[in-house]
Amino acid sequence: MGTTKAVTDASFAVDVLKSDKPVLVDFWAEWCGPCRKVSPLLEEIAGEMGDRVTIVKLNIDENPETARAYRVMSVPTLTVFKNGEPVQSIAGAKPKGELVKLIESAL
Repeated sequence: MGTTKAVTDASFAVDVLKSDKPVLVDFWAEWCGPCRKVSPLLEEIAGEMGDRVTIVKLNIDENPETARAYRVMSVPTLTVFKNGEPVQSIAGAKPKGELVKLIESAL
């Protein structure tokens, strides 16, 4: 517990849509500078809130179908899924406090 998990187009339905707790999906890309800034914050949050929320990362270059299905136009896009549905989403690198608020709004 307390670390982020990589998901793929193939594992998205099981890892995110069928999860019994809210899931924050970090849609990211290797070449994205702001994504690299957000990543350590998400690791921290996973350590602090891992009992209440699952945090996963989806590389949009390697998994374009899921990114297309949820109309991800820029990275990083952070979307909270609850009961298999996207409920909140923000785009761009945000400070840790804003990320925690995004998650808490879905709990």
